[in-house]
This record gives sequence, C-alpha cells and structure tokens, in this order.
Amino acid sequence: MTFEGKNLVGVDIGTSAIKVIQIKESGKGIHLLKYGVEPLPPQSIVDGHVMNSGAIVDALRKVFSDLRITQKEVGLSISGNSVIIKKLNLPLMKQDELEEQIQWEAEQHIPFDMSEVEIDYNILWENQDLGQMDVLLVAAKKDEIQDLVEVVKEAKLKPIVVDIDAFAIQNVYELNYGFNENETVALLNVGAEITTVNIVHGSVSQFTRDITNGGSSITEEIQKQLQVSFDEAESYKAGGGLHSHEVVPQEVDGIISGVVEAIAGEIQRSLDFYIATTNRGEVERIYISGGTAKIPELRTAIERRSRAPVELLDPFRRVLFDERQFNPEELKLQAPQASICLGLALRKQKEKI
Repeated sequence: MTFEGKNLVGVDIGTSAIKVIQIKESGKGIHLLKYGVEPLPPQSIVDGHVMNSGAIVDALRKVFSDLRITQKEVGLSISGNSVIIKKLNLPLMKQDELEEQIQWEAEQHIPFDMSEVEIDYNILWENQDLGQMDVLLVAAKKDEIQDLVEVVKEAKLKPIVVDIDAFAIQNVYELNYGFNENETVALLNVGAEITTVNIVHGSVSQFTRDITNGGSSITEEIQKQLQVSFDEAESYKAGGGLHSHEVVPQEVDGIISGVVEAIAGEIQRSLDFYIATTNRGEVERIYISGGTAKIPELRTAIERRSRAPVELLDPFRRVLFDERQFNPEELKLQAPQASICLGLALRKQKEKI
C-alpha cells in the first residue's frame, strides 16, 4: 500500500447522521483539524439505499460549512447487504493468472449478477513453501455505490475512495492500538441500522459480517411499547427525556435490555461461526465502536456471552488535538461514533492498493 498526497476528508454517511473528520499528518503524528456531526431525518437511508438525497445533500453542505472545510476530496464507505466479503485460499499464482481466477471465484461466491457489482481484491498472505495464498475478495453493488457518489457530488464534493466500514475501523484500530501478531481481536461497529463484525488475527482480517440490527431497533421498540414519538424514544434511549423535567419511564431499561440481548446474540453467533471454521482459536479481546456502543448494557451483554473483555474503541487515543479547539470530555463522549470517518480520513488522495 503506497501513500501520496494529503489526507482525504472522512465522510461517514450513516442512517442517523453524517460524521465528518479532517486530519493532518506530520512527523509528530495525526492531528485532528475538524470534526462534526449532522443528524439526518429518519428514513434518509434505508438498507443502504439513498431514499432522501435532498436531506443528505443539505446535511453535507451544512456540516462542511459549519466546520469551514474547503477541501473537496472525500473518502466514503459502505456496508450492509450490498457488500460481500470472502476470504479465499488459492494456489500461489502470478498476477495475470490471479486476475482471471478472481473473476471465476467471484462468479462462484457472489450472489449477484457480475454486471451489477464492482469487484476488488487484496492479497493477505503468501507462502512460497506451501505454494498457497490467501486473498480477500470484495464485491459491492454498483447502484448503491453510484447513489452514494452522486449525492456527494451534488453537494459539490469529490469522492475519491469508497471503502468498506469494517476496513475503515481496522485502520483506526491499527493507528491507536497496533496489532499483536499472535492475538485475535474482534472489532465491532454498532450503528443505527447495521452492526459490523471484523475479526482480525495479527493484522489480517479473517472474518467479516454485517448484521442488519442496531440502535434503531431499540428506538423502534421504545416507540412501539410506550406509544411515544421517535424523538422521545431517542431521548429515552440516551437516558434522558426530551425536556429536563421529564422522568424516563421505568419500562425503558427492560426494553433496552431485551433488544441489546438480541444484538449481542447475533454478534455471538458470528464469533461462534468464526471459531468453528478456523484454527486461530478464541477471540481474546473485543473492541466496540459506533453510536450504539455508548449503551453500557450492550457492552455488558456482549462480554457476558463471549467471555472476552469488551472495551470501547477510542479512535482519538493517539490522535493529537488542540484542547482550545476541542473539549477533551466532549470529544470522549463523541468518540464512539467517530471511528469510521477517522478511518476514511486516514486514506490519501493518491493512495493505491
């Protein structure tokens, strides 16, 4: 992987909000220049599909204007059912042979028409003695990439890179924690609609899965059971009422516990599948990010099921910032939802993979 040029602006267009980060690299490290979050109206993005392009364009323009970011080159990412990631074990072969083999493998493993997808791959590991190689195959639906690119262009921005959420998080973990070659960690990002699981051994992604469940399930369940508005349900989920004098109904804790148990159960099924299908052993540590990661009951439920320590991923752990510009406590509160856009901001304008 070679890097040239300045960093892109990381733009994470989630289902509930747009997160934007601008950084600068120097000899001293990564410097945080700008960070902002702009909420999106409900249903702006549904199952990865852009449903309300006008709202997304307006939010992009607003957050770039509010942060006074003039740079136009941005990095984006996608996740969900439109993305297929497969790890392939293949005989060692030359580049031109691999190109042909990847096309054949894609036709076997990708449940979409080949004309509908963009395909990319990355060699993870090569062993000359064994004559084997591991290759990561990634396919994404062209129409969903195009929808995202078009809405960003409409906001007068220049999309340079479209990454995968799981790999953006992996970049952030590597920056802030570093990989131990003998350790297996699970990197989870629990957003509003999608939970991304990425299990990494050493520095190599071994297993990825997107689960279509997240924080919105909690909001919807609170709405349904208590017959309240979306905004009220969101406030109750966050531990407060819409107004300072409001008391959170006692039923809320039970509703949250029920939904997070379901999310934790899906995550555990992914961990169990990984353990059953590889010889890498147990997941030793779990790091969790995303807006929903701020709910303590979720971390507790995952830790209890997995019997592995669960820790909030801190994307700013090794990032330098001016405390006159960023309040450290406020940044700490916002950190869980910043991981994907920071991972995208680590990409470069002329990066080649």
